[in-house]
Amino acid sequence: MIKDIIILGSTGSIGTSSLNVIKKNKNKFNIKLLTTNKNIKKILDQALEFNVKKVVIYDKDKFNKYRNKFKIKRIKVYFSLKEALKKNSKKVYFTISAISGIEGLEPTLNIIKHTKNLGIANKESIICGWNFIQKELIKNNTKFIPLDSEHFSIWSLIKDENKKNIKKIYLTASGGPFLNKKLSNIHNIKPEYALKHPNWKMGKKITIDSATMMNKIFEVIEAKKIFDLNIKKLDILIHPKSYIHAIIHFNTGLTKLIAHETTMQIPIINSLYERNETFSFNNKNFDYLNLNGLNFIKPNIKNFPLLKLINYEFNNTFFEIILVSLNDFLVKRYLDNSINYIDLHKLLINLLKNPYFTKYYKKKPKNINEIKNMVLKVKKYLHKNLIKNEKFI
Repeated sequence: MIKDIIILGSTGSIGTSSLNVIKKNKNKFNIKLLTTNKNIKKILDQALEFNVKKVVIYDKDKFNKYRNKFKIKRIKVYFSLKEALKKNSKKVYFTISAISGIEGLEPTLNIIKHTKNLGIANKESIICGWNFIQKELIKNNTKFIPLDSEHFSIWSLIKDENKKNIKKIYLTASGGPFLNKKLSNIHNIKPEYALKHPNWKMGKKITIDSATMMNKIFEVIEAKKIFDLNIKKLDILIHPKSYIHAIIHFNTGLTKLIAHETTMQIPIINSLYERNETFSFNNKNFDYLNLNGLNFIKPNIKNFPLLKLINYEFNNTFFEIILVSLNDFLVKRYLDNSINYIDLHKLLINLLKNPYFTKYYKKKPKNINEIKNMVLKVKKYLHKNLIKNEKFI
């Protein structure tokens, strides 16, 4: 059986990895739809290579400018996902949601009724809107698979287990490029150095989040929501090799873990096949030497002060949306050299204590529009109160 696939955000790193997996298994899959924001050249190349007949371009100017280019190639181009899916009466087998940022939430919600299986590799969607996603999944009888390597590993390890037997889950972190450096010694470190991740090739934003450990905090929040766990059952261990992706210790005395190479292609390909199907990712033999000297380290809060944020409550309130929005803004300011590396940490922690934001921490968004409005509210506040030296009022 050939499986129909949709990829939301096909021109990003996860979307590209997904297509690389499918390229090696072309006779098994049929790409029905690809989406991008504005990377026209890449999505056109992808559509031609994989014989895709529908694409969505979200950027209005790019859509208007290039839509005829797609029509010449007999590719239907749309400005909205809803329009592209309007005539779809049959669910596709699998959808990969790989649009980065909070912008990925609405397309994710819109696609659920059109797909049998949904794989999400978008942290912000899960952190800010998991309750809405979960509701749609149940309503449409759509199976969910987390695609982040850590969450895919947890999902794989506990799907046949009684959750009550879980004592502790450890998510592993590489420690990023500054693992052995004191925060005080990298006060003014330039973004070009923070972007040199030792193990993974990722987008700029997520690479900075890895350096600050914000990415791992987001993953803890994700795990709490996806697996419906008490956050006290979740912890972080630094594992510089990035070979072990999750460790689960059970009350039974057993400990399980999953190991694989540092490529997102492995969780992606394993999510695309059912358990009883046979397939091969590569022909390499198991390299047992990778398990020698695993070197797990408890992260030092002095070097990674954002780990304090795990002490907040994450109950599907506006807090999560504010946290994601503040971090997005500050990472962009760091990447354009407007603030230094240490201020990226300090400003985030201080802004979260600002009364302008704290008044929302007990309130829950009723719908996606309230989430989008809060994101705009945070941006408006930051732009209004930002002064020349990048300190906030």
